[in-house]
Amino acid sequence: MENRSNAAEDRAKQDGRTPFEKFVEAAYEQVSRAPFFVVCLGIVVVWAVSVPFWSSLKSWQVAIHTVASVLSLLLLALLENAGRRSEEAAQEKLNVLAEGLAALMESRAQEDPRLDEAVSKLRDAVGLEARH
Repeated sequence: MENRSNAAEDRAKQDGRTPFEKFVEAAYEQVSRAPFFVVCLGIVVVWAVSVPFWSSLKSWQVAIHTVASVLSLLLLALLENAGRRSEEAAQEKLNVLAEGLAALMESRAQEDPRLDEAVSKLRDAVGLEARH
């Protein structure tokens, strides 16, 4: 069990992530929780009750549209980056599992020659997403 702990610590120290990727992960953690929703709801409530302070309704509407557009654009970029990295990590795990299964099947192929073709197909499928 201690080896796993040390490996996890090593991975955390040398995870190879850029400062931007670390920021994306931290931002993703925050925006996926209830307090962020409450903050967004608060912005909408403040905007809604501020209508008497605006000289025109058009300016009042443009204000919320601008804030929402900027926030949406930033969140889209952050969440797409987090989603891409998550997808890549999941794919890498699947590839490792497939390679392990192929190795196991290959070791059993001596007893059952039909497994040779299955091993070949499985190994060809690993990395398929990179070719498409």
